Amino acid sequence: MWITAAMMVVEIWTGWWFKSMALLADGWHMSSHALAIGLSAFAYAAARRYAHDSRFAFGTWKIEILAGYTSALFLLGVAATMAFASCERIIAPQVIQFPEAIAVAVVGLAVNVFCAFILERAHDHHDHGHDHGKTRKHQHHDLNLRAAYLHVIADAATSVLAIAALVGGMFFGWNWLDPIMGIVGAALVARWAWRLLRDTGRILLDREMDHPVTEEIREFVAGLDETQKTSIADLHLWRVSKARYACILSLVTHDTGMTPARVKEGLRVHEDLAHVTVEIHQCT
Repeated sequence: MWITAAMMVVEIWTGWWFKSMALLADGWHMSSHALAIGLSAFAYAAARRYAHDSRFAFGTWKIEILAGYTSALFLLGVAATMAFASCERIIAPQVIQFPEAIAVAVVGLAVNVFCAFILERAHDHHDHGHDHGKTRKHQHHDLNLRAAYLHVIADAATSVLAIAALVGGMFFGWNWLDPIMGIVGAALVARWAWRLLRDTGRILLDREMDHPVTEEIREFVAGLDETQKTSIADLHLWRVSKARYACILSLVTHDTGMTPARVKEGLRVHEDLAHVTVEIHQCT
């Protein structure tokens, strides 16, 4: 996080000083990843601090989701600012100090590659730790760590594009490439921010009823007895951790032998279900 943040400051300052929108865009794009990693680190710390706080009914995992949602809102504003500044440069071009800007962009690329190496090793270590006692099928990755790794890779790609734009301007006089790359960088940040906003918003609003496990629960209830004496009166499913869900299931049945314990036992095969509440209504 600190390496990325330091390089972000250098790129944004030198991009402004050397009049390069491509360098500025690369710096702001790097800021999106520094912010994402920083908010994740803060969320992990807060989740640990309040892990045993009884006021959190299903734990503190959603602190991380709230951090991601906040990050996405901020990044949409960053993308809009980048796009506006780039359009300004197209209308009123400025003289770019190409050699200096290229040098900084190359350093930025090297920093991204180094950070990617750090995160890749951390991700591989995390996977190795989960191999003991679990099959790969039931393994759940740390999505936050995986996302951080992918965003640093994306930032490296943006650095390559910035270098290409600056080289094109320096050797071929294609100065228009620099602000165009600023717009491309803005689009990348906006696309990532929108996807993050969508994914975190869905979890915060408990919009999880389209998850495959919902249909599996319905199929399980339909197969409880051959005479179709049992039906679902009410079903609620919502996420309480990265790969775990809470479920409230209310059944109406003519089967006098139907009990909550029997239903819960049948649902144990679904490892995604961490907390199940079953209510039985006997109907004569």
